[in-house]
Amino acid sequence: MRLAGLVALSVALAIPAQPAAKAHVVSLGRPTGVKVLVGPSEDKIMSIAIRALYVDGKLKEFTTGTTHDVTDREFVVRRAYRINDALPDDAAKNPKWLWQRDGWLLVNRVSGKITVLRLPYFDSFYSDISWYRDYAAYCGVSASGERVMAVVAEVGSTKPLFRKDVGKNSGEDAPNSNCSPPRWERQPARVTFIPKVGEQFTVTVSGRIAGQPPAEPDSDEQ
Repeated sequence: MRLAGLVALSVALAIPAQPAAKAHVVSLGRPTGVKVLVGPSEDKIMSIAIRALYVDGKLKEFTTGTTHDVTDREFVVRRAYRINDALPDDAAKNPKWLWQRDGWLLVNRVSGKITVLRLPYFDSFYSDISWYRDYAAYCGVSASGERVMAVVAEVGSTKPLFRKDVGKNSGEDAPNSNCSPPRWERQPARVTFIPKVGEQFTVTVSGRIAGQPPAEPDSDEQ
């Protein structure tokens, strides 16, 4: 018995200890105002505030707008980036940086991992997301750019929980030109879409199922 105990102790000592998981520090910098060109001809200027996203003191992304806590470990925030607007024939060969708004990022405070969210029908100009838990409600745009789609999406899923064609894209140079930001309610979880054309409607959400509740019969039919 003593020999078996010594062997077990020797084996235990031979196994290297697992290092403790490194704690990461995720932080956002101070907001800085920048200009964004908008419109089909990019002839209008809109002001936005951007903030740098750091992980362990290293710059990872630029963001804009407010954050939304999905869980106590994860939050979402919208990405901003710079694109080079220089033409090949420009006299100055240096990059000409223009700020643009992009989609949304999922950030894990514990692991420091940053994930780009794939939100169906999301349009970086027209869509204004209303968040509740891990659900995103917004008016998106079809692949052709001609139709407006009311969408309820869930973080981690590339397919919408709910979608509905709500009309033609107005083409106006404003993020909320097609519909106002949707309004969330709880118990039960539901969201109301307010398109600029047509009547507003409500979508109930339960887990991975979302849909419009059946219409109540008119009092004359009862």
